[in-house]
Amino acid sequence: MSFNLEVKEEIKSMKLWDVNSSMKQEEQIDRLNAREHFLSTGFINDPNKKSHIEILFKEEKKAKELQDVLKKYNFNFKIVARSNNYILYSKDGEEISNFLAFIGANKAVIKFEEVRVLKETRNNINRVINCENANLDKIIKSSVEQIEAIDYLIKTGELKKLDENLQEIALLRKENPSISLEELGKLLKEPIGKSGANYRLKKIINIANEKKLLSKNS
Repeated sequence: MSFNLEVKEEIKSMKLWDVNSSMKQEEQIDRLNAREHFLSTGFINDPNKKSHIEILFKEEKKAKELQDVLKKYNFNFKIVARSNNYILYSKDGEEISNFLAFIGANKAVIKFEEVRVLKETRNNINRVINCENANLDKIIKSSVEQIEAIDYLIKTGELKKLDENLQEIALLRKENPSISLEELGKLLKEPIGKSGANYRLKKIINIANEKKLLSKNS
Protein backbone atom coordinates (compact mmCIF):
# COMPACT_ATOMS: atom_id res chain seq x y z
CA MET A 1 0.00 0.00 0.00
CA SER A 2 1.30 3.43 -0.93
CA PHE A 3 2.00 6.05 1.72
CA ASN A 4 -0.80 8.19 0.30
CA LEU A 5 -3.32 5.36 0.80
CA GLU A 6 -1.94 4.63 4.29
CA VAL A 7 -2.60 8.23 5.32
CA LYS A 8 -6.14 8.13 3.91
CA GLU A 9 -6.90 4.79 5.59
CA GLU A 10 -5.76 6.25 8.90
CA ILE A 11 -7.99 9.31 8.39
CA LYS A 12 -10.99 7.13 7.54
CA SER A 13 -10.59 5.24 10.82
CA MET A 14 -10.90 8.43 12.90
CA LYS A 15 -13.97 9.77 14.63
CA LEU A 16 -15.62 12.64 12.80
CA TRP A 17 -15.87 14.58 16.04
CA ASP A 18 -13.91 13.97 19.22
CA VAL A 19 -16.08 15.03 22.16
CA ASN A 20 -13.21 14.44 24.58
CA SER A 21 -10.78 16.70 22.74
CA SER A 22 -9.41 19.77 24.52
CA MET A 23 -9.36 21.63 21.19
CA LYS A 24 -11.57 24.63 20.72
CA GLN A 25 -14.62 24.00 18.59
CA GLU A 26 -13.35 26.28 15.82
CA GLU A 27 -10.06 24.40 15.61
CA GLN A 28 -11.86 21.04 15.48
CA ILE A 29 -14.01 22.33 12.63
CA ASP A 30 -10.94 23.62 10.76
CA ARG A 31 -9.13 20.33 11.27
CA LEU A 32 -12.16 18.36 10.07
CA ASN A 33 -12.41 20.64 7.03
CA ALA A 34 -8.74 20.09 6.10
CA ARG A 35 -9.03 16.37 6.76
CA GLU A 36 -12.09 15.95 4.51
CA HIS A 37 -10.55 17.95 1.67
CA PHE A 38 -7.38 15.87 1.79
CA LEU A 39 -9.34 12.62 1.97
CA SER A 40 -11.42 13.66 -1.06
CA THR A 41 -8.84 15.09 -3.48
CA GLY A 42 -5.51 15.13 -1.65
CA PHE A 43 -2.25 13.41 -2.46
CA ILE A 44 0.99 13.04 -0.51
CA ASN A 45 4.22 11.78 -2.03
CA ASP A 46 6.16 8.80 -0.71
CA PRO A 47 8.45 10.29 1.99
CA ASN A 48 11.42 8.45 0.45
CA LYS A 49 10.99 10.70 -2.58
CA LYS A 50 10.76 14.49 -2.79
CA SER A 51 8.51 16.07 -0.17
CA HIS A 52 5.17 17.02 -1.74
CA ILE A 53 1.55 17.25 -0.66
CA GLU A 54 -1.36 18.69 -2.63
CA ILE A 55 -5.14 19.09 -2.56
CA LEU A 56 -7.05 19.61 -5.79
CA PHE A 57 -9.94 22.10 -6.21
CA LYS A 58 -12.21 22.84 -9.14
CA GLU A 59 -12.64 26.45 -8.01
CA GLU A 60 -9.90 28.89 -7.04
CA LYS A 61 -12.20 30.37 -4.40
CA LYS A 62 -12.41 27.04 -2.56
CA ALA A 63 -8.63 26.60 -2.69
CA LYS A 64 -8.13 30.08 -1.20
CA GLU A 65 -10.68 29.36 1.54
CA LEU A 66 -8.71 26.34 2.77
CA GLN A 67 -5.45 28.24 2.29
CA ASP A 68 -6.79 30.96 4.62
CA VAL A 69 -7.88 28.36 7.16
CA LEU A 70 -4.42 26.81 7.18
CA LYS A 71 -2.74 30.22 7.51
CA LYS A 72 -4.40 30.57 10.91
CA TYR A 73 -2.23 27.65 12.04
CA ASN A 74 0.96 28.98 10.42
CA PHE A 75 0.83 26.83 7.30
CA ASN A 76 2.18 28.43 4.15
CA PHE A 77 0.61 26.33 1.41
CA LYS A 78 0.80 27.77 -2.12
CA ILE A 79 -1.79 27.68 -4.93
CA VAL A 80 -1.04 26.87 -8.56
CA ALA A 81 -3.39 26.51 -11.55
CA ARG A 82 -3.15 23.23 -13.44
CA SER A 83 -5.41 21.97 -16.26
CA ASN A 84 -8.45 24.04 -15.21
CA ASN A 85 -7.95 22.98 -11.60
CA TYR A 86 -6.36 24.72 -8.63
CA ILE A 87 -3.78 22.92 -6.51
CA LEU A 88 -3.10 23.83 -2.89
CA TYR A 89 0.34 22.41 -2.15
CA SER A 90 3.52 22.39 -0.08
CA LYS A 91 6.99 20.97 -0.74
CA ASP A 92 8.36 21.72 2.72
CA GLY A 93 9.05 18.53 4.69
CA GLU A 94 8.52 20.06 8.11
CA GLU A 95 5.30 21.75 7.03
CA ILE A 96 3.97 18.51 5.57
CA SER A 97 4.73 16.69 8.81
CA ASN A 98 2.93 19.41 10.78
CA PHE A 99 -0.06 19.20 8.44
CA LEU A 100 -0.32 15.44 8.99
CA ALA A 101 -0.27 16.09 12.73
CA PHE A 102 -2.89 18.83 12.32
CA ILE A 103 -5.35 16.48 10.61
CA GLY A 104 -4.63 13.82 13.23
CA ALA A 105 -2.70 11.30 11.09
CA ASN A 106 -0.27 10.49 13.91
CA LYS A 107 0.94 7.14 12.56
CA ALA A 108 1.73 8.81 9.25
CA VAL A 109 3.65 11.56 11.08
CA ILE A 110 5.88 8.98 12.78
CA LYS A 111 6.64 7.20 9.51
CA PHE A 112 7.16 10.46 7.61
CA GLU A 113 9.54 11.80 10.29
CA GLU A 114 11.55 8.58 10.44
CA VAL A 115 12.21 8.76 6.70
CA ARG A 116 12.78 12.53 6.75
CA VAL A 117 15.36 12.33 9.56
CA LEU A 118 17.15 9.47 7.80
CA LYS A 119 17.25 11.46 4.54
CA GLU A 120 18.57 14.57 6.29
CA THR A 121 21.24 12.55 8.11
CA ARG A 122 22.32 10.94 4.84
CA ASN A 123 22.43 14.33 3.09
CA ASN A 124 24.47 15.84 5.93
CA ILE A 125 26.96 12.97 5.76
CA ASN A 126 27.28 13.41 1.99
CA ARG A 127 27.85 17.16 2.42
CA VAL A 128 30.62 16.51 4.97
CA ILE A 129 32.26 13.91 2.71
CA ASN A 130 32.10 16.25 -0.31
CA CYS A 131 33.57 19.08 1.75
CA GLU A 132 36.37 16.86 3.06
CA ASN A 133 37.14 15.63 -0.46
CA ALA A 134 37.23 19.21 -1.76
CA ASN A 135 39.59 20.22 1.05
CA LEU A 136 41.80 17.19 0.39
CA ASP A 137 41.97 18.04 -3.33
CA LYS A 138 42.96 21.59 -2.42
CA ILE A 139 45.67 20.36 -0.04
CA ILE A 140 47.06 17.97 -2.66
CA LYS A 141 47.09 20.62 -5.39
CA SER A 142 48.88 23.12 -3.15
CA SER A 143 51.27 20.46 -1.90
CA VAL A 144 52.25 19.48 -5.45
CA GLU A 145 53.07 23.11 -6.29
CA GLN A 146 55.05 23.48 -3.08
CA ILE A 147 57.04 20.28 -3.59
CA GLU A 148 57.84 21.17 -7.21
CA ALA A 149 59.30 24.47 -6.00
CA ILE A 150 61.22 22.74 -3.21
CA ASP A 151 62.61 20.09 -5.59
CA TYR A 152 63.79 22.81 -7.95
CA LEU A 153 65.59 24.64 -5.14
CA ILE A 154 67.20 21.40 -3.94
CA LYS A 155 68.29 20.50 -7.49
CA THR A 156 69.87 23.92 -8.08
CA GLY A 157 71.47 24.06 -4.63
CA GLU A 158 69.45 27.13 -3.73
CA LEU A 159 67.54 25.59 -0.82
CA LYS A 160 70.58 25.53 1.47
CA LYS A 161 71.01 29.28 0.86
CA LEU A 162 67.58 30.05 2.36
CA ASP A 163 66.84 30.98 5.96
CA GLU A 164 66.75 28.05 8.37
CA ASN A 165 63.00 28.43 8.95
CA LEU A 166 62.35 28.13 5.20
CA GLN A 167 64.67 25.13 4.88
CA GLU A 168 62.97 23.43 7.81
CA ILE A 169 59.43 23.77 6.51
CA ALA A 170 60.55 22.82 2.99
CA LEU A 171 62.03 19.52 4.17
CA LEU A 172 59.02 18.81 6.38
CA ARG A 173 56.68 19.38 3.43
CA LYS A 174 58.73 16.91 1.36
CA GLU A 175 58.35 14.32 4.12
CA ASN A 176 54.63 15.06 4.68
CA PRO A 177 53.05 15.88 1.31
CA SER A 178 49.42 15.20 2.27
CA ILE A 179 49.01 16.94 5.64
CA SER A 180 47.33 20.31 6.09
CA LEU A 181 49.15 23.59 6.65
CA GLU A 182 47.94 23.61 10.24
CA GLU A 183 49.38 20.14 10.88
CA LEU A 184 52.61 21.07 9.07
CA GLY A 185 53.07 24.16 11.23
CA LYS A 186 52.81 22.06 14.38
CA LEU A 187 55.74 19.85 13.29
CA LEU A 188 58.22 22.73 13.30
CA LYS A 189 60.75 23.08 16.15
CA GLU A 190 58.97 26.30 16.97
CA PRO A 191 55.38 25.60 15.95
CA ILE A 192 53.45 28.19 13.95
CA GLY A 193 49.83 28.47 12.78
CA LYS A 194 48.23 27.84 9.41
CA SER A 195 48.79 31.38 8.11
CA GLY A 196 52.46 31.31 9.14
CA ALA A 197 53.06 27.98 7.38
CA ASN A 198 51.24 29.25 4.30
CA TYR A 199 53.36 32.43 4.27
CA ARG A 200 56.64 30.50 4.38
CA LEU A 201 55.65 28.04 1.66
CA LYS A 202 54.42 30.85 -0.60
CA LYS A 203 57.75 32.55 -0.08
CA ILE A 204 59.52 29.36 -1.15
CA ILE A 205 57.37 29.16 -4.29
CA ASN A 206 58.06 32.81 -5.14
CA ILE A 207 61.81 32.32 -4.68
CA ALA A 208 61.75 29.23 -6.93
CA ASN A 209 59.77 31.11 -9.60
CA GLU A 210 62.23 34.02 -9.48
CA LYS A 211 65.20 31.64 -9.83
CA LYS A 212 63.53 29.87 -12.77
CA LEU A 213 62.92 33.23 -14.47
CA LEU A 214 66.51 34.36 -13.96
CA SER A 215 67.81 31.05 -15.27
CA LYS A 216 65.58 31.30 -18.34
CA ASN A 217 66.71 34.86 -19.15
CA SER A 218 70.41 34.28 -18.58
